[in-house]
Amino acid sequence: MSRILSEATRRPRLRFDGWIAGLGTAAGTRIVLGHWPRSPFGPFSDVMLERADGERLLLAPTPETADFISGTYIFDAVHVVEVDVGVADDIWTVMAGPLGLRFTVGRRRLLGWLLRVVPGVLARLPAWSTLADFPARVLLAGVRTRGSAGADRREWYGAQDLWPIRAVSAIFEGDDLGAMAPVVPPVRFGFGSVPRKPALTRVTTTVALTPVSRRSR
Repeated sequence: MSRILSEATRRPRLRFDGWIAGLGTAAGTRIVLGHWPRSPFGPFSDVMLERADGERLLLAPTPETADFISGTYIFDAVHVVEVDVGVADDIWTVMAGPLGLRFTVGRRRLLGWLLRVVPGVLARLPAWSTLADFPARVLLAGVRTRGSAGADRREWYGAQDLWPIRAVSAIFEGDDLGAMAPVVPPVRFGFGSVPRKPALTRVTTTVALTPVSRRSR
């Protein structure tokens, strides 16, 4: 009986392997880029923006990815647009509909080196993300490595590397967003934010979907 109940309430899990960049701008717009070479939807990238007035926007490349992301996080508007990401050495270039973004990654610092020590197999386990949640909140204000998401989903972030972002240029809807700035206030798409200091994180994100027994009702 316990086996039947366990199977009836299991949460199918989806894994996204790639990078998250979080940065702020002088205009008050905060930007979060997700770049996922490996995901259940194939390779794709998406951008989340929160404007100075609090409006939260999603730029996603397909209706399928837009539906999944907007079902996991909270947005005021969702736009399906082409999202292209190019990486040349330490320079990342992003073109996503009305957004043009370019940022330069700096040298890895102590926390990045510490994250690299953790074996990849361990870093990808939800149990490890659970253990890392408290240290992340202490060391990186606003950052959470586990929590509840939309549609009764649960989510874990397993960081494997971290680099500072040292320069940013961004244009949105024709307006220059100004120089790089801290991610202040924290973004409000989900249960946690990105680091206050602009950074690029190598990460595996695991999303546990709504239990099968609930989705079938």
